[in-house]
Amino acid sequence: MEGKIVKVSGPLVIAKGMSGSKMYDVVRVSEKRLIGEIIELKGDLASLQVYEETAGVGPGEPVYPTFEPLSVELGPGLIESIYDGIQRPLDIIRETSGDNIARGITLPGLDRKKEWHFKPLMKKGEKVTGGDIIGEVQETILITHRVMIPPELSGEIVEIKEGDFKVEDIVCKLKTQGGLKEITLMQRWPVRRSRPYKEKLPPEIPMYTGQRVIDTFFPIAKGGTACVPGPFGSGKTVIQHQISKWADTDIILFVGCGERGNEMADVLIEFPQLKDPKSGEPLMKRTILIANTSNMPIAAREASVYTGITIAEYFRDMGYSVALQADSTSRWAEAMREMSGRLEEMPGEEGYPAYLGTRVAEFYERAGRVRCLGSDNRRGMLTVIGSVSPMGGDIADPVVQATLRVVKVFWSLEDKLAEARHFPAVNWLTSYSLYKDSIREWVKEKVAKEFPDLVKEAMRILGEEAELQDIVRLVGIESLSQSDRLLLEVARSIREDFLHQNAFHEIDTYTSALKQYRMLKVILCFYDKAKEALKRGITVDRISKLKVLEDIAKAKYIEEDKLKDIEKIEKEIEIEIQGLK
Repeated sequence: MEGKIVKVSGPLVIAKGMSGSKMYDVVRVSEKRLIGEIIELKGDLASLQVYEETAGVGPGEPVYPTFEPLSVELGPGLIESIYDGIQRPLDIIRETSGDNIARGITLPGLDRKKEWHFKPLMKKGEKVTGGDIIGEVQETILITHRVMIPPELSGEIVEIKEGDFKVEDIVCKLKTQGGLKEITLMQRWPVRRSRPYKEKLPPEIPMYTGQRVIDTFFPIAKGGTACVPGPFGSGKTVIQHQISKWADTDIILFVGCGERGNEMADVLIEFPQLKDPKSGEPLMKRTILIANTSNMPIAAREASVYTGITIAEYFRDMGYSVALQADSTSRWAEAMREMSGRLEEMPGEEGYPAYLGTRVAEFYERAGRVRCLGSDNRRGMLTVIGSVSPMGGDIADPVVQATLRVVKVFWSLEDKLAEARHFPAVNWLTSYSLYKDSIREWVKEKVAKEFPDLVKEAMRILGEEAELQDIVRLVGIESLSQSDRLLLEVARSIREDFLHQNAFHEIDTYTSALKQYRMLKVILCFYDKAKEALKRGITVDRISKLKVLEDIAKAKYIEEDKLKDIEKIEKEIEIEIQGLK
């Protein structure tokens, strides 16, 4: 049974004769077979959001329902793939239709011709439940794909094979209460439904990114959520790229949602050339990219974040640590606003739909550290980091506020810092992380016992510097005491020598947790020794001319395998300050 189009309004199409369809079912619109999704139902009238350009589509044309929700294909072949917002492989599309995506083109998310070697881990006669791992496929040199029983199934294995199979081939047969079920290497999952798990666990392990201002002062835990709002040109995308390159996770999923085409092109060109710092293999061997640029149909932006997070949940369920980057959720919210306006829904603040906060919360709530389904008690972690692009950098923007209500880390980017060439342009006075207490014990045990206390002291110095700067602007630096002037000198060192980081420098681009600790310790060691010198009557002017300050500034360029050189600086500090008479 097919419906008929009665109205076309940009990406919104109204069709009649759609009885029997359900919310979020996928439909094919017109003879061009454009992909759409039902977003509103009134009797047999359905409102459809079409994920492709609707030019040339008019009333009276047919609509073909599929009676299935928008789903993604999950199986071997996801890693290294580059998809659009509805999981169409862009590299295959280019081969078949050229540089532009042909309208109505339908391609499966997973390659149907490629064969994968399946190695079973269970035997005939074993009992299994949803989430159990029955076998493995070596998907890339870095990632082993764990083939799982779909969440809703349980029973007894009556047949399991080993060998080379395509994703649609049957590798296992299961005797269940509902009869014999066939298991393939591939499964499908609706993107708007979160994948189930046994239990959500507290996030207690930090996700190190190699970015000092983040890891030391505003850390994110594995399974946590973060928001990166900032105006145009403040470096949101660079931070997202840096986290993608260096984050301490097994798998990276980057969703470019409505971003400029040249930025996504940079990602697509740069990522295949990058080396994974842990293995030395290409970074793409553990990366999935979803590209939805600003010139693609607006409705597909709304789907792209759901596509991304569903794929991320699938790898989380295997027991991996996954980091999802969404750049930017503002474009996603704008797509919701446009569709809501075309549906003539009652607008909320600044024209956004009244359900904006709910949708944002539902998306970020799919993050977490969980005990996965299955009998092996494995843990999986999904960390979600969303950048927000508020108009004019105004953090009172409804999208920013809706995001801040549900995330636990706020990296506040400022255009003033970016204009001063201080990158990452994260404001250390307005940013915050609510994971500091939960990861404290891990940091003390794995990095250094005193590290959290050093961080607290550094934050105190930066806070006091802000207050002193107000006094300096009013009456000049000469009015300050020697101890206050020393504090300003140390705060400058924290800002310029520690917080400032060059993403394009081969050494400074990444700093391990241990190096971060030693760098901060050296700066605060200098502060302690300099305070002792002040008590002996030495002036700040003389202290600030010490040669060792150059060594402190250059510590960021010391290679990771030469960290003892940073410890040597501490001895130099003591020698030079003791030498002041």
